[in-house]
Amino acid sequence: MTKSVVNKIVNIAVVLSIAMFFSCTNSAKEVRDFLADKNLPIGEAYDIDHKHTDSGRIDVKMKAPIMLDFANRENHPYSEFPEGIKIISIEQNGDSTTIEGGYAKSYTKTEVSEIKGNVVIYNYGQKKKLVTQQIFWDQKTHYFFTEKKFTFYTLTDTINGFGFEASEDLKHWWVKNQSGVINIKE
Repeated sequence: MTKSVVNKIVNIAVVLSIAMFFSCTNSAKEVRDFLADKNLPIGEAYDIDHKHTDSGRIDVKMKAPIMLDFANRENHPYSEFPEGIKIISIEQNGDSTTIEGGYAKSYTKTEVSEIKGNVVIYNYGQKKKLVTQQIFWDQKTHYFFTEKKFTFYTLTDTINGFGFEASEDLKHWWVKNQSGVINIKE
């Protein structure tokens, strides 16, 4: 082949490649809609180690192996943590509460999260611990609730039952159907 024929073939290939490159004009909205239709996340994050600060003080730490971002859902955008999550909230006095579970889903608009699979909530300052298989966490009102079976430990009591509600720090709690020995001061 002569040099001019090779140059013409290379030039044609370059022109076709450029034309093909510029012909792809999917907008960001079209891509988001496509991912939503296929039930795919618009983002993935691995080995998350997030720290939230307020006035220079760390007040929340979050760790998770994987986070899937479904913010492309028009009605109910959410983040999913399919391999579990651990959240530590730290109060100004230094007390902390830890929340752990094997799976979590957090809805952006309502600020309600569902945590399930070996859920453990522990208040280190008051030595209170809640163990259940599913809990809902309203982050706006700082409130936990479940209708599932639970075990709640305090310094003096072990309470079992179905249906539990508590403030986010486990200081104030309500039990629906319970069993166990509860010490009451007169």
